[in-house]
Amino acid sequence: MRPYGIDYNRVESRFELGGFFSKICMTFGVLVILVVLNHIAYKGSKVLIALYAMELGAEPFTVGILFSLYSLFSLFIALYVGRMSDRLGARIPMLIGSIGLVCGLLLPYLLPRLVALYLSAAIIGTLYIFHMVAVQHLVGAFASGHERTRNFGLYSLGVGITSLLGPTVTGFSIDLFGHQWTYLLLAMLPAAAVAVLLAYFPRAWPRTGTEVERIGHRTRDLIGNVPLRRMLITAALIETGGELYNFYMPIYGHSIGLSASLIGMIIGTYAIALLLARVVMPVMSRKSSEEMVLFGSLALAAAACLVFPFITNVYMLAAISFVFGLGLGCCGPLSLIITYNRAPEGRSGEAMGLRQTVAKFTEASSPVVFGALGSAFGLAAAFWLVALLLAGGASIMQADAKQRTRRM
Repeated sequence: MRPYGIDYNRVESRFELGGFFSKICMTFGVLVILVVLNHIAYKGSKVLIALYAMELGAEPFTVGILFSLYSLFSLFIALYVGRMSDRLGARIPMLIGSIGLVCGLLLPYLLPRLVALYLSAAIIGTLYIFHMVAVQHLVGAFASGHERTRNFGLYSLGVGITSLLGPTVTGFSIDLFGHQWTYLLLAMLPAAAVAVLLAYFPRAWPRTGTEVERIGHRTRDLIGNVPLRRMLITAALIETGGELYNFYMPIYGHSIGLSASLIGMIIGTYAIALLLARVVMPVMSRKSSEEMVLFGSLALAAAACLVFPFITNVYMLAAISFVFGLGLGCCGPLSLIITYNRAPEGRSGEAMGLRQTVAKFTEASSPVVFGALGSAFGLAAAFWLVALLLAGGASIMQADAKQRTRRM
């Protein structure tokens, strides 16, 4: 019986379909929450280690070494982690990464010495790569096409929130409780993520582990993939720009007498810009292409780098940080999307691991290289070199965007 002409079968079908999409959003939301918990601690630890090291009497070059340790060992295992994600799925590497983050953060709390900071940076960097690669692989497996772009946008929004909360919370916590207790506070966040992963792992999450035959699969095949290789080069240039900002901002702020809270708030303006850029990223990509949006973003970031060394006013420093964040905001997620899309079938996790290898090599080398360059030739020379590198990445993406347009 269908009073008023209502087809209840259709209504029930739509209700079930709505429930299905609601369930998918809920489970993806759990993943984003886990990312936020872990990454707040990870981002905060980078600000904390720089300020704590200087509090303990370390020179800027030593801070550069500490930053490099975040990436030094992980660059050798990122590719293996990607293959592990291809074979076993996401849960085990996510657990390894979260537990490693807890251990690395607890160490300086238990042993407030400079040597503990070296060990902390090495532990966090080596083990957290398991979480990063597995999550990025899992995000890509949730959907395809524009929906994949949307999911990476949501994931990147979560990461952007951590870029805002991590430095800000860390700065205020240092001023209120001190460096040592801030390490304990940050360690509680990944501990909560570990508890969630142990107690609850949604069955609705896609299975990323595959049974694809791996005989004959070689890393150099991925490197020989020209479109993928061009994206990996661009990803390295993007990481250079972001790492330079994370490295120099605490040191520069400390040198002009800013408090930890002000440094955290300035970095927070950069994070707000990241969020705004990532909100509009899916819309911009839909209207043009991922490559064209990435070209424009890199060009804007390069322009901001040109004027950064001349800024001394706190408000102007926050403003140029905001512009730089607008430029780099889309770069990270777009490089993830393009890398995933250009990966061969069944090797997306390995491609993500290779991207992280390139990124970690850049993160390990750039603080030392640019720290030495800044000491020898001044801060301006380091920023101008990065502007040139970002402009080179923009040129690569502009060429790829034109080539894609010709194929369409």
